[in-house]
Amino acid sequence: MYIIRHHCTQVVIMHSAIHKIINSTENRVKKLYELKNDSIPLDNSTPNTQNIINSILSKKQKGKAPIISEVKPASPSMKIRDIDPTEAKRIATEMEKAGAVAISVLTEPEFFNGSTDNLTAVRENISIPVLRKDFIIDKVQFDEVKSDLILLIAGLLNEKLEDFIIYARSKGFEPLVEVHNEEELLNALDTSARIIGINNRNLTTMQVDIATTEELIPIIKEHDRMSGTEHLIISESGVHTADDVRRMISAGADAILIGTSIVKNDDIYSKTKELVDALD
Repeated sequence: MYIIRHHCTQVVIMHSAIHKIINSTENRVKKLYELKNDSIPLDNSTPNTQNIINSILSKKQKGKAPIISEVKPASPSMKIRDIDPTEAKRIATEMEKAGAVAISVLTEPEFFNGSTDNLTAVRENISIPVLRKDFIIDKVQFDEVKSDLILLIAGLLNEKLEDFIIYARSKGFEPLVEVHNEEELLNALDTSARIIGINNRNLTTMQVDIATTEELIPIIKEHDRMSGTEHLIISESGVHTADDVRRMISAGADAILIGTSIVKNDDIYSKTKELVDALD
């Protein structure tokens, strides 16, 4: 088990799989520092945050489910399919044609078989926003590859979360801050995060329950009501069917990130469209 101590001294025990992923990521970070003098930092730009948010809300207003579909070769528990940059481009193009509002690309190489090359291939060939999904634990990772959105996991960054949010924006990324429980959510709501992803996976047991989204959304809504803020809410993990999509939208999710059920399907276009059209 992997132990993380939150800023409020609460101790959270994470599954050994997370420990292994973090160890692997730390090794990747060391290599990035070794290569840093030979690399060219990415150009800084202002993230097109409002356009990203508006495109999601607009999709919902048109009666379609805002689906962020994911180029996902594997998870720690299973391989889904071989995805090289050419295949990543093909899959993402099908997802975009089917109405996905954004594309998430896994770049973690050891446990998810992802790559930054896949992300680059996707971003160069589609017109909708691209999310980089990885375990970001060090600022040097922001110079690896360009994307529109970048995943920041509240349970890994803890008291460093706001600093990483600000730094991400300075480098041209809009952060999607991911939470798994109420403690992480309260930490995220105490930052300048605009987009919050609720991951339905319990990082202690690795079990998935989409009721997590239903439990946490009211906390965000009440916070926004009391504070005059407005967060975009994305439900992640465990959504497989049109019924699941309708359930998450009814709970108040603005968008849903879906990987496995789309990528394992032989017809990427049809499966994506089925989920986008779930509200029809």
